[in-house]
Amino acid sequence: MDGGRGVAPHTDGRIIAGMAIRVVVADDQEIVRTGLTMILDAQPDIEVVGEAADGRRAVELAQRLRPDVCLLDIRMPGVDGIEATRRLAGPAVAEPLAVVVITTFDLDEYVYAALRAGARGFLLKDAGTALLTQAVRAAAAGDALIAPSVTTRLLRAFADAGPAAPPRQPVDALTDREEEVLVAVARGRTNTEIADELYISLSTVKTHVASLMGKIGVRNRVEIAMWAYETDRVRRGLGRPR
Repeated sequence: MDGGRGVAPHTDGRIIAGMAIRVVVADDQEIVRTGLTMILDAQPDIEVVGEAADGRRAVELAQRLRPDVCLLDIRMPGVDGIEATRRLAGPAVAEPLAVVVITTFDLDEYVYAALRAGARGFLLKDAGTALLTQAVRAAAAGDALIAPSVTTRLLRAFADAGPAAPPRQPVDALTDREEEVLVAVARGRTNTEIADELYISLSTVKTHVASLMGKIGVRNRVEIAMWAYETDRVRRGLGRPR
């Protein structure tokens, strides 16, 4: 560690390369950073490959190591977690990384900014070990997990306020099944849960999610969820699982 303020790439060599979910952890508080690392490293399928104490170093480290998931605190000196997320996963990034933002502050503007910047997940630091590891695994798998305490409140609040611009229309009309999958994603369901609810295979769910991204021009499940709320599909009950 660079006096607790820099970057510490590391590996314990306990997992065969390519089998573990590789994670970079960034938090300006050493005790928090160490705690997160210990929790994640205790999982058999997760390996922390680097740590950073500020956003700038986190971006540098992530761009060099190309981890499967970046776990970023929001409030960090210099480059904060929102800007770091934008640099790693924003709309202008050609090969975005999966980012999960974690914070002490349950503030809507933080959540919204993080999701708009490209984050695949948002957690509070009191979420607990199970939710933390679930969020990392979900992000690595291309899913998204937002702390249950903020998900519906956040998306509905910003849908009520209206988008900054009229929501984009799909390039092709959504099928009835895609509408069902769309609303299930907006409600925070995982691919497995959607498959169970709609009585379809997991591969079929993945195909529908990929089709949705292409039709509405988004890059991840969080953006699918926000689009569903912005176009009023969730509140109108469209695509409600039978």
